Amino acid sequence: MKNYCLKIALLSVSLLFHLQIFSQDFYPEQKRDEILKNIKAPAIPGYTITIKKQGGKQDSITDCLPVFKKALAKAKVKGGAHIIVPSGIYFINGPLHLESNICIELQKGARIKFTDNPDSYLPIVLTSWEGTFLYNYSPFIYAYQKENISIIGEGTIDGNAAKTFNTWKGLQSNDQALSRKMNHNQTPVKERIFGKGHFLRPHLIQFFECKNILVEGVTVTNSPFWCIHLVKSENATFRGINFIAKLVNNDGIDPEYSKNILIENINFDNGDDNVAIKAGRDTEGRAIATPSENIIIRNCKFKGLHGVVIGSEMSAGVRNVFVENCSFGGYLKRGIYLKSNSDRGGFIHNIYVKNVEFGEVEDCFFITSNYHNEGTAGLVTDIQNIFIQNVTCRKANYGGIVVQGFPGTPIKDIYLKNIHIDEAKIPLSLINTEEVRMSDVTIGGAVTAAPSTAQ
Repeated sequence: MKNYCLKIALLSVSLLFHLQIFSQDFYPEQKRDEILKNIKAPAIPGYTITIKKQGGKQDSITDCLPVFKKALAKAKVKGGAHIIVPSGIYFINGPLHLESNICIELQKGARIKFTDNPDSYLPIVLTSWEGTFLYNYSPFIYAYQKENISIIGEGTIDGNAAKTFNTWKGLQSNDQALSRKMNHNQTPVKERIFGKGHFLRPHLIQFFECKNILVEGVTVTNSPFWCIHLVKSENATFRGINFIAKLVNNDGIDPEYSKNILIENINFDNGDDNVAIKAGRDTEGRAIATPSENIIIRNCKFKGLHGVVIGSEMSAGVRNVFVENCSFGGYLKRGIYLKSNSDRGGFIHNIYVKNVEFGEVEDCFFITSNYHNEGTAGLVTDIQNIFIQNVTCRKANYGGIVVQGFPGTPIKDIYLKNIHIDEAKIPLSLINTEEVRMSDVTIGGAVTAAPSTAQ
């Protein structure tokens, strides 16, 4: 009897402890603020170069690539420069390879319009394609092992990719499969040669092993593939960007193996994911073991395929992601989407979402360890410590809250507080989960009065 009473007392204490913890605001603002202290935009260099004075023609026809190259070379000699691009359309017949200590300012009315000729993006460069390192066509704006880089202003970066690169989606499957095979077989990176004769689309903007980055104010459109891709980079701020990027796989911002990133005040309108946080694919990603971490997404408007995504290429792990004070600018297929499969391994830990509003979606909140039923390696991702608070959604045409763990490896420690979905075909689906805690969750309306006792 004494042991029984002791067990009841311990159970009561345990339940009280969990209720007290869950009744509190579990969004760790102090942790977020510590991350923000490590994110600082680079200074704008004092030395200025104006593209028009260097001979740049604003007629949308004359090739201005030599002028931009000249300005970048001069900036390198000077130890940095503020390169000003006045109003007008500047045709660029090839990629811009940036230097350290560079600020490119696209003034209001300025548009840099890249060629749609694939041969202009040769020779090939080291890049990452869907989580695998390889050599491919150069990204249109490419920075490799540089620091203190800014792209600012009210102008437009136009990839002009609709007529050529946009058509490659249906041609890429063999090269896509080959890249994944090279990853799994640990083929030396120097032997992973793509480019001419292959159909892996280049990125519009890529920062590779860079630090101290700012992209602010510009409009991004017509990307050949992902719009902005960070690889092994750190201390990056993306602020006030307008995406009108509706071509195939036009992800907005994709951090990969990267840390200390602030994404704020962005208007997304993308043909794919708005923000997709990645960390390498399969064998290679697990070997590199550099997680994407300390990422803050706030005050953004989402529109496109998915709002905030983690995965599916995330084999090195993702942790410490904050999404706060965001809303929607139009339809999304999924609002918050965490995805992996049993080839990935790795982990997704410490994801915090607070004060987010969605309109009409297919699924509001979706986590899966079995993305597309792919994966044969038996390396299930460890997904835990997911905190979702103060989220509203007008209509989920399919799933309201969906969590799909893997048999034997449940997704665990999920906290859902103050979640209100007005309408959902399937309100709640939890499979292979543990320790899912809910407080003030309504899907399809709330019962506000006790039922009558009358017979």
